[in-house]
Amino acid sequence: MKMYLISDNVDTLTGMRLAGVDGVVVHEREELRKELETVMDDKSVGIILLTEKFGREFPDLIDEIKLERPFPLLIEIPDRHGTGRKKDFITSYVNEAIGLKL
Repeated sequence: MKMYLISDNVDTLTGMRLAGVDGVVVHEREELRKELETVMDDKSVGIILLTEKFGREFPDLIDEIKLERPFPLLIEIPDRHGTGRKKDFITSYVNEAIGLKL
């Protein structure tokens, strides 16, 4: 199984290529949709890495794919600017998931 990166910037793609992960840079919603469809049809790809910017800008598109297709796995990763999540992301996620305040 291979990983494949869909990034919004060349720097992240370059870094991942140095680690042996192939990928592409896209900027528009339709480019992203087309690339996702192409990669999901490739049975050798088990994990699709997406920069977090796509999750922020196109959450409906990403969530739709995550809910409809169990494979390949879609994972959002931080880009060269760092994570877009707040500091207490994990705590707030657990609070939301189980309804308890930690």
